[in-house]
Amino acid sequence: MAKKITDSNIQKQPMAEVFGFPISNEGGKAQRYRRLKLCPFGNVSPNCTKDKAEAPLGVCSVFYNNDKVITCPVRFREDWLIVENAANFAFPSNAHWTALSEIKLKDLDGQSAGNIDYVVVRYDPITKIILDFVSVEVQGVYISGNLRNAFENYINNPSPDFEWRGKNYPHPDYLSSSRKRLIPQMLSKGGIFKAWGKKQCVVIQVSFYNTLPELPEVPIEQADIAWFLYDLKLDTDTNEYHLVLIRIVYTEFSEALNRVITPRVGRIEDFIGELQEKFEEKEHHSPETPRQLDLF
Repeated sequence: MAKKITDSNIQKQPMAEVFGFPISNEGGKAQRYRRLKLCPFGNVSPNCTKDKAEAPLGVCSVFYNNDKVITCPVRFREDWLIVENAANFAFPSNAHWTALSEIKLKDLDGQSAGNIDYVVVRYDPITKIILDFVSVEVQGVYISGNLRNAFENYINNPSPDFEWRGKNYPHPDYLSSSRKRLIPQMLSKGGIFKAWGKKQCVVIQVSFYNTLPELPEVPIEQADIAWFLYDLKLDTDTNEYHLVLIRIVYTEFSEALNRVITPRVGRIEDFIGELQEKFEEKEHHSPETPRQLDLF
């Protein structure tokens, strides 16, 4: 019988899912996936290829503050809910649609604006002509710290009682995830889709969205972007986590972009204090007090 997950299990090590299953799950399917390094979420190959093809880092999600944080974007492909929900947002209910992955996007000068994770296309079932399309960008969360050490120690001797408290303990890096990937994508690819008048979808976890500035919401009819906020919920019967849509946030492109790229302004008094400290430190270490520059 699979060992049930408890809070004490969660706090002993960082890995929520390894090759698609909690380490507390010792069922035959979970053991097979771990042994063969398989990915259950529609990877480009049957095997996990994260980080290294020959020695994949098969961690789909990590524990953090009692949350399960998705670190691999492939994890969002479970049951292809993300493309179905994108189609429901952008197209009529009777539309014929399919999803295309890793589509190159270029600007007017032919310069690359990056690849779009998925483009869901609506098409005429008779002529096979594309009638409309919507972009879907999927964002996992970067990790700071050393996750591979914990993973390799576990995978060399799998046990539901595995514990890990090694140095450089891994944790989500939400700031890098937004500044290094989410914001650049919105600036480049998102700007092109906005100019074309096409809808956009952003797929992230609730915990990631909660680290962003509060975005002004609009009715669905006015929305340029739909933020699909997912989470992982435990099925206690199978001892597996499943992807669940928690909420959809509808925003206009410009307002959302301005909120995301605008820094949270700190207090000017704190900045002046830093200047004063540096100035006094320089004065203290200078061989002689520099004369004031004559600017006029």
